[in-house]
Amino acid sequence: MSIVKINVLSVSEEQRETLEQRFSARAGLVENSDGFEWFELLRPVEGTDQYLVYTRWRDEESFQAWMEGPMKSAHQGGGAGGEGGPSGERPKPAARQSALWSFEVAHQASPKT
Repeated sequence: MSIVKINVLSVSEEQRETLEQRFSARAGLVENSDGFEWFELLRPVEGTDQYLVYTRWRDEESFQAWMEGPMKSAHQGGGAGGEGGPSGERPKPAARQSALWSFEVAHQASPKT
């Protein structure tokens, strides 16, 4: 079965639009990765400032390959959608803190047709 990685990002009200724009600018970076199965950016609607970045992968090896390749490059300003400033410096992070949760898919269901 697949694995799920959820990056929990604490984002202030003032930084929400910035965070969402950065994810939009990087559209396509994860989708072409071997073993990638699904992505969702979940916006908080009540009682929390935490966004959830949900990705599902074929296996841990696929996730690690993405982390060491395209993701690392994008976060260093080298990937598509990188937002280096005029002198190439990295932009200030939109999230105050983050945590990575890992899960194995034990059971799954889809709508009946």
